[in-house]
Amino acid sequence: MTKRPAVTFEQVRLAAQAFPGIEDSTSYGTPALKVRGKLLARLHQSGECLVLRADLLDREILLQSAPQVFYITDHYRNYPWVLVRFSAVDAGAVPDLIERAWRLVAPKSLVAKYDGSKT
Repeated sequence: MTKRPAVTFEQVRLAAQAFPGIEDSTSYGTPALKVRGKLLARLHQSGECLVLRADLLDREILLQSAPQVFYITDHYRNYPWVLVRFSAVDAGAVPDLIERAWRLVAPKSLVAKYDGSKT
């Protein structure tokens, strides 16, 4: 079995550029992505995973369906965030994960404009 290369924060950043309003920023001293000042994702201080905004129900589904990829620590238990292991996540899944998080934090007007541009 061939081990796939780990996803990087730079790949996440590039995938996020497909969505309007994405800003490069920092959070807790690590590179981060925001939408109009609202945190969407950041590099975890370990450097080995992504801290990603997630709806709590979606997070439960992700945790149960792919525990090798998604996890939380006690710190995130009561907050709408999920940790994504760079070494385990499929690079092809990154754009969808970013879009889900983007839709949670982007203003409704920005989401509507984006959705309208795709039709």
